[in-house]
Amino acid sequence: MAARRTELLEFAVLGLLHEAPQHGYELRKRLNAALGPFRALSYGTLYPCLRSLLDKGWITEATVGRTTTAGTVGSKRARIVYELTADGKERFQDLLREAGPTSWEDDTFDVHFAFFARTEAEVRLRILEGRRSRLEERLENIRTASAKNRERFDSYTAELERHGLDSAEREVRWLNELITAERNTPAPPSSTTPNDQPITPLNH
Repeated sequence: MAARRTELLEFAVLGLLHEAPQHGYELRKRLNAALGPFRALSYGTLYPCLRSLLDKGWITEATVGRTTTAGTVGSKRARIVYELTADGKERFQDLLREAGPTSWEDDTFDVHFAFFARTEAEVRLRILEGRRSRLEERLENIRTASAKNRERFDSYTAELERHGLDSAEREVRWLNELITAERNTPAPPSSTTPNDQPITPLNH
């Protein structure tokens, strides 16, 4: 689980830096605002990730800020800005093309969805369909368990189960709408690439 979370954080950071160079505070703020799994992200989590990306050659860092009379960077306003390298951009594109089971799990789907504007249509559709299948499987399990254990549940347990069922059904409806829209969207010319649009918080 820790390894997967680390890989997911690296993917998210690479995606944000693909838009523009950013400093650590800005990265943390945008991750917390836009990506659900990272709402409790701390500097103690982000900076080891940035260091790892630096070591892998996927990003670079540069200190920017006011210079002193001696020509050195002033400490009060200086900030370290991170930027993608060519290898980092290639790595991000590789991650965008991933559409296996790990891309539609609970802790990864939102991150992949946040970068759908830069993901190929075929990959988007595969991820959406995989996520829908996962939710439909979950719905079936909830309904089966409810039928077997309904008499054993107290009112609070029954309400919690109903909430889980409602949430899964609502997400399946949302996914159905997205899948229909994807299938009805004309394919762009082969020479075009997905737009580099900024990520936005998910509301579903």
